[in-house]
Amino acid sequence: RGSARTSLHVPYGDGEREQLDIYLPTEPSATFPLLVYIHGGYWQCLSKDESGFAAPPLVSRGVALVAVGYDTAPKGHMDAMVLQVRRSLAFLVERYPAIRGVYLCGHSAGAHLAAMVLSTDWTEYGVVPDIKGAVLVSGVYDLEPILHTYVNDALNMSREVAQRNSPMLCVTPAAPAAAACEVLVAVAQHDSPEFRRQSQEYGRALRAAGWSVTLLDLAGVDHFDIIEKLSEESYVLTQVGDGLPSALRSLSRA
Repeated sequence: RGSARTSLHVPYGDGEREQLDIYLPTEPSATFPLLVYIHGGYWQCLSKDESGFAAPPLVSRGVALVAVGYDTAPKGHMDAMVLQVRRSLAFLVERYPAIRGVYLCGHSAGAHLAAMVLSTDWTEYGVVPDIKGAVLVSGVYDLEPILHTYVNDALNMSREVAQRNSPMLCVTPAAPAAAACEVLVAVAQHDSPEFRRQSQEYGRALRAAGWSVTLLDLAGVDHFDIIEKLSEESYVLTQVGDGLPSALRSLSRA
């Protein structure tokens, strides 16, 4: 926190977990890029409180980080979580009108929620966030395989809920603004076969719909340290914010 101007537990709604932790660069600037981080935990554990680890390398380069809180299961249900994350973005855009582009970053369940943000009809929210990029890390993009696993014990999803909240089933043709949004779909070498399959298929589906997509298979990492390394200055996924487009180009050559 010493390297950032920090505002913790900022409410974006009335719910107990509808709060944001905001880490602004120490050097005041009229405009700044904003990275919105959405935590994982299979939609039922972890919180924004463990999500500030990526702030130091970002704020040192003039990028603000916001960690989003949402109601996890069993209190929260899938429709509500998706809605909460979308509302948090609308709140941020209204609070910081001079944002120089919004970048999404989510891990595992958080990547699912970030992907659902990409499918948002913003006319319902009265604002249109300037989403310039998304870093989706080891995500879940089809919820139906979860229905008959222990993960759904807390989520209690029906097939209908799973279908309407599956990014794979919500891919829409990229509008002009969306076509300029660069999406990085990253997966770990040691992720499970299902995580790897879903990442590859979702990335291909976005690309087929006209989105700008880079698929990244990161060697030597698993489902957890692929995101924990965001605390490192030199880590490849840390190179986001203003540099995301050039970072994607360098990643695609790697």
